[in-house]
Amino acid sequence: MSSELETKVNTTRAGGAYIPPHRLRQMQQNVKDTTTEEYQRITWEALKKSINGLINKVNTSNVKMIIPELFGENLVRGRGLYCRSMMKAQTASLPFTPVYAAVTAVVNTKLPAVGALLLTRLVLQFRRAFRRNDKTSCLATTMFIAHLTNQLIADKVLALQILALLLERPTDDSVEIAVGFMREVGALLANVCPKANNAIYERFRAVLHEGEIDKRIQYMIEVLFQVRKDKYKDNQPVMEELDLVEEDDQITHNISLDDDDLDAEEMLNIFKYDPNYDENEAKYSAIKAEILGEDGSDESGSSGDDESGSASEDDEEDDDEENKMEIMDQTNNDIIELRRKIYLTVMSSVNFEEACHKLMKLHIPEGHEVELCNMIIECASQERTYLKYYGLMAERFCKMNRTWVENFTNAFNEIYDTIHRYETNRLRNIGKLFAHLFNTDSLPWTAFQIIRLTEEDTTSASRIFVKILFQEISEFLGLKTLKERLLDPYMLESLSGMFPKDNPKNTRFAINYWTSIGLGALTEELRDWLRTAPQQMMKREVSSSSGSSSSGSDSDSSSGSSSSGSDSDSGSSSSGSDSDSRSRRRRPSRRSSRRSRSSSSSGSSRSRSPSTRRHRNEGQSRRRRSSTPPRRR
Repeated sequence: MSSELETKVNTTRAGGAYIPPHRLRQMQQNVKDTTTEEYQRITWEALKKSINGLINKVNTSNVKMIIPELFGENLVRGRGLYCRSMMKAQTASLPFTPVYAAVTAVVNTKLPAVGALLLTRLVLQFRRAFRRNDKTSCLATTMFIAHLTNQLIADKVLALQILALLLERPTDDSVEIAVGFMREVGALLANVCPKANNAIYERFRAVLHEGEIDKRIQYMIEVLFQVRKDKYKDNQPVMEELDLVEEDDQITHNISLDDDDLDAEEMLNIFKYDPNYDENEAKYSAIKAEILGEDGSDESGSSGDDESGSASEDDEEDDDEENKMEIMDQTNNDIIELRRKIYLTVMSSVNFEEACHKLMKLHIPEGHEVELCNMIIECASQERTYLKYYGLMAERFCKMNRTWVENFTNAFNEIYDTIHRYETNRLRNIGKLFAHLFNTDSLPWTAFQIIRLTEEDTTSASRIFVKILFQEISEFLGLKTLKERLLDPYMLESLSGMFPKDNPKNTRFAINYWTSIGLGALTEELRDWLRTAPQQMMKREVSSSSGSSSSGSDSDSSSGSSSSGSDSDSGSSSSGSDSDSRSRRRRPSRRSSRRSRSSSSSGSSRSRSPSTRRHRNEGQSRRRRSSTPPRRR
């Protein structure tokens, strides 16, 4: 068995079959000659596992601890393994791209060949993915190149070439990749080469005005312009936690997109026997000692400086906090001024696109975004008739950012809670505005969970509002589509208030309401439930009453058995004395009963024939003769 494993390990191209760890350690102990191919292959497998494991463990918090461990491995021999593991990990987890770029920046300062190989492979992979229209690979590769450019590993020329290639013949995918790439690298380009940066944005503006791309991509370009206006406050080139290298120490590689002599050196990913293995290992041991020794002294010195600096900064912050005096504005002048600007912008715009563009330029403080939503709703409600201008404006904001969806949903809940304060005309305009947002899926239909159609929970104003809202939705979607949306199993919990099944009274009210507004087809399930609801309720009552009666019958039977003995004794003693009196009392009762029967049957006998009457009278006279005692002579 051991000979088979050894032959597989030695003969296969990528290392052979899986070897259990205990078996691998045993083979390493048996093979001690460093000049043999078996020993070098075993060390190669260990190097590959170690590099791959360290790269998969790295994150923002432990990056300073992982980098020395990486330098502890032979990165000169395993630079191909390092680049392959880094690219694979970055493609699998895009949010960790800044961390991988920071690790590569530190490695590039000490081993520039590793950084150059990684950048070369990324450029070749981007070329290949662009030719094949592989959007996923292009997004991952451009993001990695962008962060390597921010870390000054790649030159700015490469970033500009990629943007020019993507925007030369704009399509939906190429513009989307360019927007994502520009958000990552735009802050650096704005500082390093502002003229080229302005030219790129002019190209974006031309693509936007041409209007040949999808609406979603147009919104992405508008958001990019807003990010540029905010000076990339949420897209800084390098985070403070990942700024590990000084600009003077970094080595920048001048690799362009159109270089023809780029070599990926794919053979570095595969094991190759090294006749000078001991010499190369000794050289890297010297390099490792030099790197880690300098890093250790630097870290010790820098840690002391950081501690002293942090102590002084803490003292300064304490002094500043003592000297500061908080002033709170309770007059809400800033909110009033913001609402005034929003109103003037909305009323002075020619179309909704111009209004949205101007409103995006307004500096709305964080936490006051709901004021914009309220102003759009109020402006729409003040019109004589509903204008689609306001619906399109609200739709644009909802599809632009998730924040606006939440704010419009909160506004919908507040308006429904205070709907009794609005006039009928304002109700109609607000209902049509929100109907437009629900028609276009700008707002989630889970917002309907606030509506509860019962006689106690609704008012005349709320019933009018719901009527206008759903009539508009039905007119736009069609009754069939509306019914399918409302019967979606994922929406049953949110829509349970509009179709109540907790009480037959509430169910009847909901059925009558939907039928009165012309949407009775939505109540088929409610009608079916209402037919079976009384039966189910009776079954529950019977089951509950049967349980209680069974417990009561047990107690009655015990009490009845105890009293039966005494009743039987008393009855036997008095039976002899009462028998004569009872027989006497029964006779007149029989006569009276006969009289009542005869009187009751007299009315019916009138309608019968005289023959039947005669026979009946004869029978009665015979009974009387037999019952009367014979006279004594």
